[in-house]
Amino acid sequence: MYDPTDPRAALPTSAARPAVPADAPIAAPAYTEFDGPPQTDDATSGRTWVVRGQNFVVALSRLRTGQVLERTAQEHEYVVLLTSDDAHVDVAYGDDTHEVRGTAMIVVPAGHSQVSARADTQVIRLFDHRTADIAALAANAADYAEPHVRVTPLAPWPAPVGGDRLRIYRPDEVPAEPGRFGRIYRTRSFMVNFLDPLDGPRPRNKLSPHHHDDFQQCSLAVSGQFEHHIRTPWTTDMDQWRPDEHRVLGSPSVAVIPPPAVHTTRACGAGRNRLIDIFSPPRTDFSAREGWVLNAADYPAPEEVTAP
Repeated sequence: MYDPTDPRAALPTSAARPAVPADAPIAAPAYTEFDGPPQTDDATSGRTWVVRGQNFVVALSRLRTGQVLERTAQEHEYVVLLTSDDAHVDVAYGDDTHEVRGTAMIVVPAGHSQVSARADTQVIRLFDHRTADIAALAANAADYAEPHVRVTPLAPWPAPVGGDRLRIYRPDEVPAEPGRFGRIYRTRSFMVNFLDPLDGPRPRNKLSPHHHDDFQQCSLAVSGQFEHHIRTPWTTDMDQWRPDEHRVLGSPSVAVIPPPAVHTTRACGAGRNRLIDIFSPPRTDFSAREGWVLNAADYPAPEEVTAP
C-alpha cells in the first residue's frame, strides 16, 4: 500500500466497522478551488469561501489590512491556519492577544475571539460541524443534509491540559525527523498534518495508494499544484460504481476524499508544492505512534489510544 520508505508503512491495518453494510453508498469525492464567488463579502470581514465535510468546515478568508474575523458566541474551539511567510495577524481571546507572523496553527477556545489582519493576509479557519452558522454557509451544505453513513461521527477528544487558552504552533520551526510523518498537531476535534513541502513534481514511482475505512480526508493545497487520483471501490450495487478520477487542482484548493475510496495525491507543480491534511475526529493510528503528534502534551488522547 505504501512505499517501504514511507513512515505510514508501519501503521496497523484496521478493519471496517461491522455496523456499516457492505453495499452502503460511497460518497463521491468533492473538489473546491477558492476562485469563484465567495459565500460572504463585506468591508468588515473581507471575502470568505466555505466548504464542508461530514464533521468539519473549512472557511478561507482573504483579508485586507484592518479587516477582522470575529466570533462573539463561539460554542466550541476552532483552528486558525496561516499558510504563508507574509501572513500577519493579531489573534485575541478575552484579554489575551498575540501578534502572529508567518506560517502557524492557532487553536482558539470557545467564547469571544477576533482575528485581525495587520497586512493583506489569507486566513483559513477550521470549525467542526457543530458551528451551525458557518456550516450553513458552505457551498456544498446540501450534500450533508443527511449524514454520510460510512463516516464515523465526531466524538470530541479530551479537554486540553491546563484549560482553555490560545495555543500557537509553528510547524516550520520543527525539523524533519526520520520515521515521523509530517508535522502533526491535534485538538479536541481535529488532526492537522503539515506535510513536508516538495520542490517540483513528486516522482511517479513513489506514490502511496491507500484507503480509510471510516473517515474522510480533507487535503488542503496551500501552494503549488496537485493531482488527486481516486478510485471508488465497487459495491454489489452497480449503479453506485464510478470511473477513476484524476483531478488536477491548483492552490488554494480542497479535495474531500470519502471512505473507503482508494486514493493518492501527486504534487505536480514546477515550484514549491505544499499540502496540509485535515481529519476530524483525530486519527487514532497516527496518535498511537510515539512522537508523531507534536502537541500531544497539550491535547491528550483518550485512554484507549496508546503508543505501541
